[in-house]
Amino acid sequence: MHTGMLYAAVMLIGQKLREIREAKNMSQVEISEATGLVQPYVSRVENGHTVPGVETLEKWASALKVPLYQILYDGEEPPKPLKLSGNNNRELWGNSGRHSHDLKRLRQYLSRMKEEERELLMSLAGRMASRSRRNSSESEES
Repeated sequence: MHTGMLYAAVMLIGQKLREIREAKNMSQVEISEATGLVQPYVSRVENGHTVPGVETLEKWASALKVPLYQILYDGEEPPKPLKLSGNNNRELWGNSGRHSHDLKRLRQYLSRMKEEERELLMSLAGRMASRSRRNSSESEES
């Protein structure tokens, strides 16, 4: 996800949490007490300076007495779940386990590179993936 889009998403979640809290006439201290989070953290999330995890958002939703989807989505009804076909397994790669650790390391490396270096690495990865697909399709034909 583009850095600007990620920043915007974090800001929107923080704004939504603040709007719901204020609509329920709750203070940040009350949210802190209900969730077990420290008040400065609550403030940092609401101001878009910190990205809360899913477990934290679940605690927050519980404290606000709203379903989690109302924090993440606009609208009165939850969004329809995505239907994943067998072809989407590639999209799920890296969501858990060892591959998740690999992606975390890769993100750390990428964050230290210049833009040109990242583009070169992405080009190389694309070529390697194409070669891998070719090799696997050739071995299936044999």
